[in-house]
Amino acid sequence: MASMPTARWLGIFGLAVCSLFLFSSPGEEKRVSIYSVVANYALPVVERNGQDYVPLLEALDPLGAVKATSDGKRWRLRYNKVESEFVSGSSRARIRRHNFDLHADFLMENGRGLVPLSSLGQLFSEILGGPVTFHEASRRVFIGNAAVHFTAQMSKQIPPTLVMTFTAPVNPMIATEPGKLHMIFNHEPVVAPGSPALTFGDKTIPSASYEEGNGAAEITVNGTAPLFASFGDGNRTITISSATRPNVQAAAPGQPPPANSPVQNATTAPANPTAAQQFFAVVDASHGGEDRGEALSEQLAEKDVTLAFARGLRQELLARGLRTLVLRDGDTTLTLDQRANLTNVAHPMIYISLHACSEGHGVRLYTAMLPANGTDKGPFLDWNTAQSSFLPLSQVSAAGLAANLQQKQISARVLLAPLRPLNNVAAPAIAVEIAPSPDGLSSLSSSTYQQQINSALAAGVLSLRPKLEAGR
Repeated sequence: MASMPTARWLGIFGLAVCSLFLFSSPGEEKRVSIYSVVANYALPVVERNGQDYVPLLEALDPLGAVKATSDGKRWRLRYNKVESEFVSGSSRARIRRHNFDLHADFLMENGRGLVPLSSLGQLFSEILGGPVTFHEASRRVFIGNAAVHFTAQMSKQIPPTLVMTFTAPVNPMIATEPGKLHMIFNHEPVVAPGSPALTFGDKTIPSASYEEGNGAAEITVNGTAPLFASFGDGNRTITISSATRPNVQAAAPGQPPPANSPVQNATTAPANPTAAQQFFAVVDASHGGEDRGEALSEQLAEKDVTLAFARGLRQELLARGLRTLVLRDGDTTLTLDQRANLTNVAHPMIYISLHACSEGHGVRLYTAMLPANGTDKGPFLDWNTAQSSFLPLSQVSAAGLAANLQQKQISARVLLAPLRPLNNVAAPAIAVEIAPSPDGLSSLSSSTYQQQINSALAAGVLSLRPKLEAGR
């Protein structure tokens, strides 16, 4: 499972992710980001004598073979076959047997060579022997043709959507606030379009802006309604849509949800608390898009099985009067962070993540195994342990669902697991892993088996409704 940075927080009032605005603020660590076709990475920036410095050996290490030696005040560096020499306390260096003037003195600390940040672009160009672009104000270095460009166009569909197309896959952190959607690119070399301010002539999504700072880029999309983002084309496109307050009606028993309602939308989640109260449950079909999950057989992928179960469970819950949102209602890619963000914005009574496996029989229900040392800050929850205060109710819910499954003669066990995004969900959260019936692997794609499992799960959720509502 991917690890999460410890400095990330979940705002329980409004913003899904509140510490994502990564441009320098008082007390925040400065960093420089370096982008190349070989690697994208970031380094801390240190201040010495009123100047910003970076360690040169660490800056070059991800790009090729590099080593350094020191002899008194002299510090020699060899990158591939390029020799460089620096002198502690001097701004004059030798690179490729030519003199090179730094913008401030070279410093040595315990054998570690520090160069002024303002000289980093020119140093890279001299040592690497190729074009380097340095955005000094935002501390971003682009080596060769590493930059990722993007276009933004409004679609003509109704309602209109903003389609952003990137020249390479991207995976930004996403946060929302009233009237804005923020996409922060920490690891991707996204660069500005022709103008940092974009206008679209649309009433719902009128404009967007681009900004850089502290080794990151941010695109802010402005809207007159809550906005959400979905990914496509292997994360080369991001589609921004409005999430206006839905008029959700619980379907009558045996009837499909109303046409065009949010419960039929592939990745729709309401982005304000008022709309979010419309949904009792969020059902999350794991995997999707390029992530196929487990290969259950040569023809059967986990992502297809979980989607079928998610759609069936939604129908069973709706039939019992429980308004339900399916996060992934198509073969789309959602990251674990996006799943948690969309769930937290929807503010459901319960979150159910669906998985499938080829081993064993019956159903395994998991609740979160939280890491230690999570620290909340006032109304903001630590991202890694956002589940903490909801865990007791999650465990009660898992036990209740297991008991209901067992009453239906379906084998069920309750387990703990460090399974994301359970840790990041600020609601009772359960992962349900469905194994084949004793009839064999083909049962996972059997409508009869799917209906049997989904009916038992939905009945269990209904029986838990008083506890879930009381827990709020």
